[in-house]
Amino acid sequence: MKAIGLYKYLPIDHQESLVEVNLDKPEAKNSDLLVKVQAISINPVDVKVRSPKDKQEDSPKILGWDASGIVEEVGPDCTLFKPGDEVYYSGSLTRPGTYSEYHVVDERIVGKKPKSFNFAEAAALPLTAITAWEGLFDRLEIDINQTKENEKKSILIIGGAGGVGSVAIQLAKLAGLKVIATASREESKKWVEELGADYTINHHQSLLPQIQKFGFNHVDYVFCLNNTDQHWDGMGEVIVPQGKVCSIVENQEPLDLNVLKNKSVTFVWEFMFTRSMYHTVDMIKQHELLTKLSELIDDGKIQTTLKETISPINAINLRKAHEMVETGKMIGKVVLEQF
Repeated sequence: MKAIGLYKYLPIDHQESLVEVNLDKPEAKNSDLLVKVQAISINPVDVKVRSPKDKQEDSPKILGWDASGIVEEVGPDCTLFKPGDEVYYSGSLTRPGTYSEYHVVDERIVGKKPKSFNFAEAAALPLTAITAWEGLFDRLEIDINQTKENEKKSILIIGGAGGVGSVAIQLAKLAGLKVIATASREESKKWVEELGADYTINHHQSLLPQIQKFGFNHVDYVFCLNNTDQHWDGMGEVIVPQGKVCSIVENQEPLDLNVLKNKSVTFVWEFMFTRSMYHTVDMIKQHELLTKLSELIDDGKIQTTLKETISPINAINLRKAHEMVETGKMIGKVVLEQF
């Protein structure tokens, strides 16, 4: 089967940073599905794993996590899917990735593709949607069903125009929250407003004075999707006493937890690969949330975050997509379709 991988970790403008290879078609074992991949999307984690480092692979390393496709085979322990089902998912960091014609994935982290989305639209969502959903509803413990109670509460989403932010804004609004999203450019400000953000501020400026202009002295929740180190003190200033802060971006320098101490603030990480990496007892929750997300999409409550589609899936186009994501200025998601 066709696949795109790497042997060396090189700058993306190097033609060997991602190369085309031929691999044996994998088999579905245990609770795995064998999926014929129709579309894939590129995330910052793809760029991070591929980034230059002093290391070389003996066999091609296949990157990629987001995918949509058609189930070709099911393992003997599968109960959730059958051949012919259209699915979408984000795979595991510990297994070969989705830059391949066929891919094996544990069915417990797979959802049925939304009927109203094509494969490209569906492929744009899994990693970012799982991250947003887990961050809001598992880590920050917001109850999506308590919309009346949540109307009294507010959330600051730092990095609102990116892939995760684009989903998080929509989910937070569904939960009834007042949403303040950061966006530093006119085009990104317009995008987050289209997604439902009530207010926008600039994350390159002090956070507290900006939210005060909208009548807020604090927010109940902060969801940090951009540069935890840069925003740490600012998040400590804007969060309400006994509030909750969640980040998805690892820190580069030690974080001073005393910033949160006097307010008794809860700080929690969100990493959507945790369940699949450690085979947690609640691993199937990713199947469940993707299934629920499909229902929300088909009910017209969640819109696509797809902004650009590139075809076909090959090394040249993947390098182009990586370069787009690497700039850090992506609005929404970029997807590649069709091998």
